[in-house]
Amino acid sequence: MTDVQPLRALHYDLKVTGGLQSVASPPYDVIDPEQRARLAARSPYNVVHVDLPVDPDGGDPYAFAAQTLARWCGEGVVVVDDEPAIWALVQDYTAPDGRAMTRHGFFAAVRVEDYGPGRIRPHERTHPGPKEDRLRLTRATAVNLSPVFSLYADPQGRAWSALAPALDAAPWGELSDGDGTRHRLWRVADRGAITAVHDALADAELLIADGHHRYETARVYAEEIGGDGPHRYVLMNLVALEDEGLTVFPTHRLVSGLKDDQDKIERFTATLRELFEIERIEQDDLRPSDSTGPLTMGYIDSHFGQPFRMRLKDQAIADRALADYPDPYRRLDTAVLEKLILEGPLQMTEDDIAHLRGLGYSRTDDEALQLVLDGTYDAGFFMRPTPVQQVREVAAAGVNMPPKSTYFFPKVPTGLLFSPLA
Repeated sequence: MTDVQPLRALHYDLKVTGGLQSVASPPYDVIDPEQRARLAARSPYNVVHVDLPVDPDGGDPYAFAAQTLARWCGEGVVVVDDEPAIWALVQDYTAPDGRAMTRHGFFAAVRVEDYGPGRIRPHERTHPGPKEDRLRLTRATAVNLSPVFSLYADPQGRAWSALAPALDAAPWGELSDGDGTRHRLWRVADRGAITAVHDALADAELLIADGHHRYETARVYAEEIGGDGPHRYVLMNLVALEDEGLTVFPTHRLVSGLKDDQDKIERFTATLRELFEIERIEQDDLRPSDSTGPLTMGYIDSHFGQPFRMRLKDQAIADRALADYPDPYRRLDTAVLEKLILEGPLQMTEDDIAHLRGLGYSRTDDEALQLVLDGTYDAGFFMRPTPVQQVREVAAAGVNMPPKSTYFFPKVPTGLLFSPLA
């Protein structure tokens, strides 16, 4: 049974901060140092001061985060809500492919469970570094600072229908981010609506779309504290799988360490010729269009700068290479690329992939192309998006995708709400 509860949230006092615009930020894992500096300069209360803490005196960043958050609470910058509520979030955005879309979700506290059928499923492998970072931050602050983003099945739309009447009023807060996405937030304290949401998701299986590290941190933290209480719940933003605004985009793969190893170059090029049909294309066509069938991707290297379309010659190649895995996984582009190329001629281990040794990622076509052409990386693989249905099938088969197999857009901002764990 999925236990979805309202939360008595911590949140900014918008009269003090002047709204959410200056204090919210993207999730911590997509912020580079330059962007963090810009966000920190935007307001002394911007959430990066606690979610991506840097002690200006060189001290423990996690202790600094806890001290900063405590000071904000003492000054009335961050306040605790009067009563439990569920918070509806509407995101109006332009997708990377140019479509105007609207996604509907809500924030709630979800009881932390072990992974398993009928409960909560992951869909990607995680990296060890971010889990340790998030755990140390949670220990210091005893607060969920940013939400896990999860999906649930609700064919009749019961949960959102219960929240929708609240949207007739003006939103509690709103902001527009650097991607042009408009985020609007409503507080819903109506007991009937809360009960309807709880009941609609009682038998739902949740699929983590974004925030695996945060969820696994919540599991560890709950066991460390022990007993029962708010530490047994994690802040989640929940979106129905049937929501028309739910979109997934690819994350491209970038590799280095080729140009100085002639033997590796020869193995690599021989494998590409052996396994793939290859044709020249224009740079604008590097990211393949949405399609089904065997692995299809764009490829370009920094030496020649010539873009190609690569298609796996036969799905049977992937089936043989991934024979120990279930069928949905054998048809997953990122898994096939990892097995045939990264672990093949590039000889990367799972540990190399987890620690980004010789491997990088990019969520945009232009950035990925630039990082190859300027020599930051030696080659780039431009991927197709993974359909939501395929994400569900792989998760249901009990296996996790390679890291960064999906890019759910838009991201859920950090700083809209916080969930106290004590």
